[in-house]
Amino acid sequence: MKNRSSFSTFNPSNSLVSQFVSYYYLDIKPDNKRTEFTCFPHYNSSISLYSSHKRTENNEMVFDKNAPSFQIFSPIRTKTMRVKQVGKIHRIVIVLNPLGVQQFYRNLDFTKHILRYNFFSEIEIQQIFCETDPNVIANLLDDFLLKRYKMYQQEIVSKSIACVFTNLTSFSVESLADDLNICRRHLNRTFKTHLGLSIKQFHCIALFRKAMEKKISTPFEVNWTSLAYDLNFSDQSHLNKVFKKFALVSPNEFFKKGTVLGNQGLFWHIHTF
Repeated sequence: MKNRSSFSTFNPSNSLVSQFVSYYYLDIKPDNKRTEFTCFPHYNSSISLYSSHKRTENNEMVFDKNAPSFQIFSPIRTKTMRVKQVGKIHRIVIVLNPLGVQQFYRNLDFTKHILRYNFFSEIEIQQIFCETDPNVIANLLDDFLLKRYKMYQQEIVSKSIACVFTNLTSFSVESLADDLNICRRHLNRTFKTHLGLSIKQFHCIALFRKAMEKKISTPFEVNWTSLAYDLNFSDQSHLNKVFKKFALVSPNEFFKKGTVLGNQGLFWHIHTF
């Protein structure tokens, strides 16, 4: 197993952790020379753990057997992100729900990438990377996160997130602000302070991801007009504009180039050389 490439997604085992962590994934490529892939806007954030890597000035993750682990926090993505990996890869990623990371870590700016912080100790990292069984890794990560757990509450943001997903196709910032009895400006300022983007941007990304999920889960050719109608876009042209904004290409081209990984809707454009 340790000498074979593998990719798997798996869920937390602990019920409390699973409220804040969407899933984990394990990425092993022992014979990798160079891999580049593009991932797309998402309302989740993540902590990526590399076993023995350095990050170059060109933002490449380069394997170095003498290097310590490298830990990266990535905030909610509003743009595409190209990841470059050189050499052997052994990576574990924690994908967190909105406001999830704040339940385990404090006093950090979670609206930006964090590159110089040890989310886990080197002893914990060594324990994690000694394992390749997803169930064992999930139990270890659950235990390590539970040790750091301290409930974090932000009522305005939490209620806003719930409202977006409950009313995805009919969401209104004005209606939400009225329901919360606050002005729209205060709502956006509070939301952006905690998550790094406006509530409207968050809603647009959630719609984009929903369109992706519907297409990925559909085993036959999608009628884009019907999909636009189902998600309450004004027309197919509106849907196309959303994809060009977030994916930089049309829906047809986006899905033609993509690869689904694992069973959690991970969808990347993997670039070959």
